[in-house]
Amino acid sequence: MQTAQHVAPAPGETPAVVAADDVGVLSRHGAAVWVYFGLIAVAFAGLFFRFFRQQIEFSTTFIDDWGHAFVIPVISGVMVWRKREELARTAAEPFWPGVLPLVLGVVCYFYFTVGISNHMLQGAAMLLCLAGLVLVVLGVGAFQLLFLPIAYLAFGVTISEQVMISITFQLQTLAAKGAWLLLKIISLPGSWFLVESSGNTLVLTHNGRDLPLNVAEACSGMRMVIAFIALAAAVAIFSCRHWWQRVAVVMLAVPVALLMNIVRVAVLGLASLADADLAAGNAHMLIGTLLLVPGLFLFLGLVGALKRLVREPSEAAR
Repeated sequence: MQTAQHVAPAPGETPAVVAADDVGVLSRHGAAVWVYFGLIAVAFAGLFFRFFRQQIEFSTTFIDDWGHAFVIPVISGVMVWRKREELARTAAEPFWPGVLPLVLGVVCYFYFTVGISNHMLQGAAMLLCLAGLVLVVLGVGAFQLLFLPIAYLAFGVTISEQVMISITFQLQTLAAKGAWLLLKIISLPGSWFLVESSGNTLVLTHNGRDLPLNVAEACSGMRMVIAFIALAAAVAIFSCRHWWQRVAVVMLAVPVALLMNIVRVAVLGLASLADADLAAGNAHMLIGTLLLVPGLFLFLGLVGALKRLVREPSEAAR
């Protein structure tokens, strides 16, 4: 049963009556609902405190590989902030079948903590539990608005080494071959250095010195792929209105990441000609981070091209 709520009219207008349910749970209950949500958030953080602590420690220790994990919650929070008005108008109607993913997430978390310890699967269980919690507390309407911010948090969960090892070898080979070809092209005009490829190792010869560059040590590429997919997903969500545009941008994230990784290895090779220490350490991390900037502009350019090449009927009419 809906109750009526009077809305103050503008000068010259007749008073309007709005259903109270259309105002939303946040507007109707004020500060009390924030206390309720705060208690739930504290309980959730306490339950998964061990996972969050390990996540921060791992991302800090291997910040050159997983430093982007600190940015993911911020971007997800911005997504929620952009939906704040719609969330405020959405009535909270608990969806009790959401108890199933909630309980399943808690059980899986304890199993992958006490039984088979796996940080990546602990993160998956945490996200499953979070999705179930939103369904139970806020309902289907709010979950539809919060689905993308929750799913985006998956980019911040560090991948287990077993998965990384099984994938990175092929990426190392691709990066080595691609960087070898790019360095060959660069060296052709003056032949001021020579470059040879031996497996995943590039050997640059300059002024009679051989400078080996191990691609496995310089950059495997898998971490860069994840960072670029996360970047592409953020650009797609914030800049694209249609699902097909978002899917196209995210699908192109992998080839863009692989291309940027080849450029990264080639830049490290050129930097080693001046100073062999520049191919590792902080310089290695800095070069990889800076390449996110041209990657961002590539994705933005792609979004602009998609909007111009393919227009929806309503946009074409305007």
